[in-house]
Amino acid sequence: MIISEDLLLAYGGEYESYSPNETIFSEGSFAKFYFQIVNGVVELNNYHEDGKEFTQNILSDGQSIGESLLFNDKPYPMNAVAKTQCTILKLSQSDFFSLIHQNKDVMMDMFRCMADRLYYKYLMLFNISSTDPQFKIKTIMDYLKATQCNDRNQAFQVPYTRQQIANLTGLRVETVIRTVKKMESENMVKIEGRKIFY
Repeated sequence: MIISEDLLLAYGGEYESYSPNETIFSEGSFAKFYFQIVNGVVELNNYHEDGKEFTQNILSDGQSIGESLLFNDKPYPMNAVAKTQCTILKLSQSDFFSLIHQNKDVMMDMFRCMADRLYYKYLMLFNISSTDPQFKIKTIMDYLKATQCNDRNQAFQVPYTRQQIANLTGLRVETVIRTVKKMESENMVKIEGRKIFY
C-alpha cells in the first residue's frame, strides 16, 4: 500500500535515512510510528537462540512496515532492518490515525494491504510445514511472480538472493542452491549468472 508522500507530509510525516544493517525497530519494542519505505530494501526478521536468522518478509519502495501493530497494544514480534541505504517516511501513531479517519479511501487501501499480508502469511505458514525444499522455493516464486509480474507467461527475475530465499524458507543456503539447480534441469527456472528467472 502506498500512501502519497504529500499526504504523509501534510499530516506531519518526516523523512529518515537508514544505513545498511541499521535497525528501524526491534522485536519487543512497541509500535509508535507508521513507516513507509520511500526507497530501499527492509527485511523483517527474527533470530533463533543459535543466532540463525529467519526472514519474515522483504519489503521495498512504497511498502509500509509493521503497520498492523499500530492497531493493538502488543510489542513487535520481529525486527525491521535496512538491508540497503533506505529513506523512510515516518508518521506518529496519532497523526496516522487522524490521516486514516479523515481519508476513508486510504483506510480501505490499508485493509486491502493487511489482507494481502495475511494471505502471504497463510501461504508461508503452510510452506514452512512442508519438508520438500522444491515446494518451499516454488511457493515463494509463485507468490512473487503473481504479485510483481503483469504477464504470467513472461520470465520473472526473482528479486532475492539464494541466502534470502534460505532465510525465508528455513532452508540451508546449500539446499537452496542444489534445489534451484535441480529446478533448472527440470526447466522450471533459468539461471543467468547469479540471477534466477522463473
